[in-house]
Amino acid sequence: MTDLHWRPLTNADAQSSADLLNEIETVDRIGEHYVAADTLQELIDPFSDLERASLAVFDGDRMVGYMKTRYKQHATDVHRVFLDGGVDPAYRRRGLGTRLIEAGIEAAKTVHALHHPALKLAVDIHKAEKIAGTSELFRAHGFTPARYFQWMTHPLGGGSAPVPDGFAAERWTAENDEDFRLVRNESYLDHWGATPVSAAAWRHKFANHTMQPEISFLLRDKETGAPASLVLTLSWAADTEATGIREAHFMVVGTRPGYRNRGLASAALGGALRAAAEHGFHQASASVDSASAQGAPGIFRRAGFSGDERYVRWALNL
Repeated sequence: MTDLHWRPLTNADAQSSADLLNEIETVDRIGEHYVAADTLQELIDPFSDLERASLAVFDGDRMVGYMKTRYKQHATDVHRVFLDGGVDPAYRRRGLGTRLIEAGIEAAKTVHALHHPALKLAVDIHKAEKIAGTSELFRAHGFTPARYFQWMTHPLGGGSAPVPDGFAAERWTAENDEDFRLVRNESYLDHWGATPVSAAAWRHKFANHTMQPEISFLLRDKETGAPASLVLTLSWAADTEATGIREAHFMVVGTRPGYRNRGLASAALGGALRAAAEHGFHQASASVDSASAQGAPGIFRRAGFSGDERYVRWALNL
């Protein structure tokens, strides 16, 4: 490790980050591929403080490991700081992961003290359960499983649920974008770990270059004009190039509390599945909270999704 160089990430590291993540994918095989535009989107995140809360390790010009954090703009009771990172498979078992995770915990404390010092702090890591060595590494640093998420997929084709009477479906446009955000924020108020998304965060994380307007739907109450339910879809060109499979990922699915139990989520999902097939996508996917209070796994299974590959949300409460 004496020949390695350590420094914070910068926006100029987009290509190096993509190269590292693609190298990691060759071993971990979790279905994630990157181009520089994707990693740059993460590096310019307005809620990632790269200078004070990131670290990358280089062997010459080659990035071989990294960690970065993402803090919450809004938080109540507990401020959950997200910690992400990885190590090139050829450089594992050398202590890089340990140094990065320890730096990540300290970085989380730093951004927490700056933004939500009066709240409790939890550091969260989200990783596929099957990645070798992660459980041992995280447990050794005090992390425990807090939540499980299922990765579910749907081969496209077939019918879809009809839109219930009294509601109309509309695709995403710049004009109704704020309604999409409103529905997301209100429908996620009772979701575990979720906080409201600001306009800036919405543009960065959701309404970015990966968003698919033609497969993103809003259901609106015809009588009142109020937005009621949504499906927001993303897709990554790098995944398509690497696998030959065009996948529509249903990133946000939700219904405002006052409109639940009317079949709106199923109708929005059905419309998005049909649209994805019409636009040449091969399959759809979603990450589903296994313990969702709204019964999300059942909603997706009834829509034809299947799959039980698990992701673990590890948490360190400080």
